[in-house]
Amino acid sequence: MAALVMTLIAASLLMGCTNLAMAREETYGVINIAGKVMCQDCTKGYNDWINGDRPIKGCKVSLTCTDERGRVMHYDSDVTDERGEFDMIVSRYINGKQLKEKKCSVRLVSSPDPSCDILTDFAGGKSGVKLRRPTSVYRDTVRYVLTPFYFTSPMCDEPDTSDQDDDTQGNNF
Repeated sequence: MAALVMTLIAASLLMGCTNLAMAREETYGVINIAGKVMCQDCTKGYNDWINGDRPIKGCKVSLTCTDERGRVMHYDSDVTDERGEFDMIVSRYINGKQLKEKKCSVRLVSSPDPSCDILTDFAGGKSGVKLRRPTSVYRDTVRYVLTPFYFTSPMCDEPDTSDQDDDTQGNNF
């Protein structure tokens, strides 16, 4: 009977420590990443091209954070709303380890719009944008508002001409 009581006490202490650790993680706050995804059609005239971007609903944007050794520590994604806006909220502590914002990057993943689904690197959407300077810091929230990412139409896609066949390099077999 005494062993059972000791086991119950140990289990309750362990549960209390777990809850305390979870509460501690929550007090250290969150990282909030927000931005927009737009469609820009290069087939339009200059004025329409510059001023004619439109938001895309349903685009997927991802957040990838790595540790000091370059291993993925956290991955998250969000889908844009009807205004083309995404808004991700991530705990600053994942599995007891603190996320280093400078080791996190946000990038475009996909667009559901077949008329505007070609990734561009305008504003870093294709290659990814590192979180450098927060837009605001308030209490336990660090907020990053990114410049808009852009997709473009298939007609604007430039073919990749960097790959060359072995035959074009002078290797005739």
